[in-house]
Amino acid sequence: MFGVDTNVTQQDAAEIAEITIKRALVVDDSAAQRLVLAKHLARWGYQVAQAASGDAALQLCESGQFDLILSDWMMPGMNGLDFCRAFRAMGSDSYCYFILLTSKNDKGAVAEGLNVGADDFLSKPVSTPELRARIFAGERLLAMERQVNARNDELRAALHKLQALYDAVDRDLLEARKLQQSLIRDRFHDFGGSHLSLMLHSSGHVGGDMVGTFPINAHRVGVYSLDVSGHGVAAALLGARIGGLFGPAHAQNIALTRNAITGQLDALAPHEVAERINELMLQEIDTEAYLTVAYADLDLTSGKLVMVQAGHPHPAIQRRDGTVEFLGDGGLPIGLLESAEYTSFTARLWPGDRLFLYSDGITECANDAGAEFGDDGLRRLLEKLAKLRGLSFLDALKWELATWAGRDEFGDDVSGALLEFSAYRPGPAKKQRYYRGQMVDD
Repeated sequence: MFGVDTNVTQQDAAEIAEITIKRALVVDDSAAQRLVLAKHLARWGYQVAQAASGDAALQLCESGQFDLILSDWMMPGMNGLDFCRAFRAMGSDSYCYFILLTSKNDKGAVAEGLNVGADDFLSKPVSTPELRARIFAGERLLAMERQVNARNDELRAALHKLQALYDAVDRDLLEARKLQQSLIRDRFHDFGGSHLSLMLHSSGHVGGDMVGTFPINAHRVGVYSLDVSGHGVAAALLGARIGGLFGPAHAQNIALTRNAITGQLDALAPHEVAERINELMLQEIDTEAYLTVAYADLDLTSGKLVMVQAGHPHPAIQRRDGTVEFLGDGGLPIGLLESAEYTSFTARLWPGDRLFLYSDGITECANDAGAEFGDDGLRRLLEKLAKLRGLSFLDALKWELATWAGRDEFGDDVSGALLEFSAYRPGPAKKQRYYRGQMVDD
């Protein structure tokens, strides 16, 4: 009927014996017809069940699965067409090849049978060679279906393993994020009246930004903001390594030195600090990455600032009256050229002024139209938030930036260090933190 080759070769027969169909169901109200078909199928190695009606066949299908169903069309009660429709509606984990036996030859009947789920037709009286050929054609389809299912099972197993691996990596990255955040344990520092607030928000689990501070002596502090090129674990590790060079341990801090005569602790000029980090990056750290840094040495008594800018965004000073100044001439990133030279420059803070060091994740933050926030956007934002202080300012800045971007997550790490200068009050520096909505001393 469908142009099936009825000449089944010995090789085909061997393939039939090896693959797919194991259980067959014969449905016909004629016991003689069922017997003939069942004998053929049994001789070909199939396990055969029989049903005299569509209702009885459905009961058998509910209790077991079949690979092949041969069903007469014309039967009393539930006919073959209704049985096929009901059988397909049951659903199954594996596909069953359904052949309708009919004396109908018109195209409309064939289309109706295909629409309800029949796969093939055989004209009655049934020709044994044609029956065997059509079953073999069904076997080929079932074999392909089972191969696809087997491959899908393998893919699902592989995806399950990948998901488990991804979950493990994700858990590790979450722990890495906690560890990175712990590197900035104190987000608020009180330097005898002047205050420093820190913010670090990675674009992924971990990032390459780092901000921090360290004491130089009783009345001077160092404040830094650095940004490692790239994202992810490698950038985070390098950022942590460089951030560790500005740690509180004097002997390991790259910016500190001890006077050979007096023995008193002092700091290198900021441009010398940048040069030392550049030398370290090129000679001791095997990486293709580079970084940008803004580093400030602040005298808490006079407000004098000595700074270096190494490829980092321009440090911003907001004066007491709200006006904003951007400092520095750019400078070269660190870790690119052995001969790179850096220059220190000075500025002064007066009581009520504040210094803001930040990463380019702020100024290069793009909105949906692709426009970057830029220096002008930061200037306007500083003016808008001029009355906010400390961590409240940094939280508001991050919220405003998310509003600009149209999303809570940013394409790059966002970090900042806000130093608010006030009249110096002698006394030990205090570290504070948020606890239940208020600042408390550590």
